Amino acid sequence: MSDQKAISRREFVSSIAAAAAISSLSGGSPLANAQEAAPSGQTQDVPLTDKPGWKDQGIENLAKSPHAKLRDIPVRAVTIEAGFWARRREINVTKSIPTMHDLLEANGRMNNFLRLAGKSNSPQTGPVFSDSDVYKWTEAVGFVLQSGDRPELREMAEKLIDEVVAVQEPGGYLNTYYQDDRKSLRMLPQTQTTGHELYNMGHMLQGAIAYYRATGDRKMLDAGIRFVDDFLLPNYGPAPKKPIVSGHPEIELALIELYRITGDKRQLDLAGYILGGDSRIELPERRTIYMFSGTPFTARTKMQGHAVRAMYACCGATDYYMETGDDAYWKTLNTLWNDMTSTKMYVTGGVGSRADGEAFGDAYELPNFRAYGESCAAIGNMMWNWRMLAVTGDAKFTDVIERALYNGINSGMSLDGVMYCYRNPLAFDPSTGDKIRNPWYDVTCCPPNLERTFASLPGYFYSTSEDGIYVHLYDDSQLDWHLEDGTGLRITQKTNYPWDGSVEIAVSPAQASEFTFYVRVPGWSDHTEITVNGKALKGITPGAYLPIRRRWMAGDVVRLQMAMKPEVLEANPRVADDLGRVALQRGPLVYCLEGLDQGQGVMLSDVALRVGKPSDGEFQTEYRGDLLDGVVVLHHPGFVAEYGASEELLYSRYSGGAVKTRSVPLTFIPYYAWSNRLATAMQVWTPVLNA
Repeated sequence: MSDQKAISRREFVSSIAAAAAISSLSGGSPLANAQEAAPSGQTQDVPLTDKPGWKDQGIENLAKSPHAKLRDIPVRAVTIEAGFWARRREINVTKSIPTMHDLLEANGRMNNFLRLAGKSNSPQTGPVFSDSDVYKWTEAVGFVLQSGDRPELREMAEKLIDEVVAVQEPGGYLNTYYQDDRKSLRMLPQTQTTGHELYNMGHMLQGAIAYYRATGDRKMLDAGIRFVDDFLLPNYGPAPKKPIVSGHPEIELALIELYRITGDKRQLDLAGYILGGDSRIELPERRTIYMFSGTPFTARTKMQGHAVRAMYACCGATDYYMETGDDAYWKTLNTLWNDMTSTKMYVTGGVGSRADGEAFGDAYELPNFRAYGESCAAIGNMMWNWRMLAVTGDAKFTDVIERALYNGINSGMSLDGVMYCYRNPLAFDPSTGDKIRNPWYDVTCCPPNLERTFASLPGYFYSTSEDGIYVHLYDDSQLDWHLEDGTGLRITQKTNYPWDGSVEIAVSPAQASEFTFYVRVPGWSDHTEITVNGKALKGITPGAYLPIRRRWMAGDVVRLQMAMKPEVLEANPRVADDLGRVALQRGPLVYCLEGLDQGQGVMLSDVALRVGKPSDGEFQTEYRGDLLDGVVVLHHPGFVAEYGASEELLYSRYSGGAVKTRSVPLTFIPYYAWSNRLATAMQVWTPVLNA
């Protein structure tokens, strides 16, 4: 895909001006002005579902999805208390989201709306997809407010929403890049492939729905409905309507979530039509590979192209399956999942190995220094696996959720909440001049995406099913909700997870009730003990849910003791960059070396581990409350190679002799916490010397 760099999001900004000249794609002559094409009337007060009502809907509203085994619980139903995620989420609310609001304003994102309302003289600023940054920020606030009122954030959001909806056209169209002097480019076939119009609208719908579920305020949601019902549905879709392609998948999952609260099947059908590809827009294969759209989703057999696009397309396709039960989609989704997890996913849960096109590479192409691993792609991986979990209740999807969340996503935001990683490599050399964490990117998709993920986190802890409830994630927390038969239920977790593997879960139904409590046993835990009221249970399998069926009553306690020992991992030998190297994992956390934690003069490029069997005998764990907001570090004996004079030469004659080494202690920190101190070298995969 040699041309992908030219159409990556980072470099797209300068290319859109050419869109008008590329209207030779099939689909007819350039489209008429969209406002003129839309019907004159506006959608008003579309009825929304009241079962469940807006307060009781989860991250997704799966209450009526016929092919979902699990149902989401609302974010407000879980309170995350003192523990691993509590500080992260509080920093997100008090620093990340407010400072991102200020940066969006300072960098002209809101001026794009204000100039259309005659309140700013500033020209359009930022990439073509800049509106989506505003919408993702709004979604983050919506999820925060679902956990409890924050008047200062609510005030910010309401002002922003007023400024957004004020510039919507009478016909429903809303996009600051293509309103005003770029109207002639609006929804041209080429603009659809590169202009992110539908991507922006997808994020607007998601942001509006999250805010509605927090507050009951429909203002932004009604604007999104007007775009869909008054502009999109009457004009685009199967012939005789005009052709449509998502370009950057996002509208698909948003349309389906909108359908779930309106019951308007036209929205679901349009999502399906987009997923099926519109043959009237003829595109070269390399373009449809990169976009992960434009051809039938069910014809895909491997992960390729732009990683974020691929993840969002898979989210939309899984949502479509949950509503329709189309077996062709389910077969394709499993084929793609197996391809990704067995050949193209980093040990951190990150995906997308190539900077060129921000794309998946070939099978086993997982470089470390050159790893892209965009934060948005790891988030997309989590979102997709959440949906696959909802279909199946299979813990293999939860294992990927946890891997991505604790590592490839968590690394994307600094510990102080104001610096962000766009890419997340698995090895780093500061001498290149690269600055991995920054407060702002002109392509600022990742920061508000991270913010909405941390804000929505309580909604990922549990799901309900017809026969009971599933616990997916562990942290100090309290669930106050009910079973699907209406029985009130409180579940309280007490744990120091992920620093140790002990979890105490108090299960308290409102009245004694028989149901199944599905307790997740992580795949990384070789040995897990589970008791109910002190009685040991059997049938415990790593990487599976243990179903505990009994008559539960207040005072019942489930205890888990998961073996939390350092594990030495090796990659498939086809992963060339990791051959002869190992990575360390303890519990859900992947570890790395940072240069400043090692002895003076020790270069990471020269170190190695000597690992015997069993491999955990020489590991020492130490909790450091004074380091990186409190972490467990790992210590292990290592070696530094002493090459002598030959290291000065690029090439030298092979000597055949063993490399001289000296012993050094090595200290590993959790990967998510890297690059939070001085600029220093980092690596996840370390050479190994077999004992």
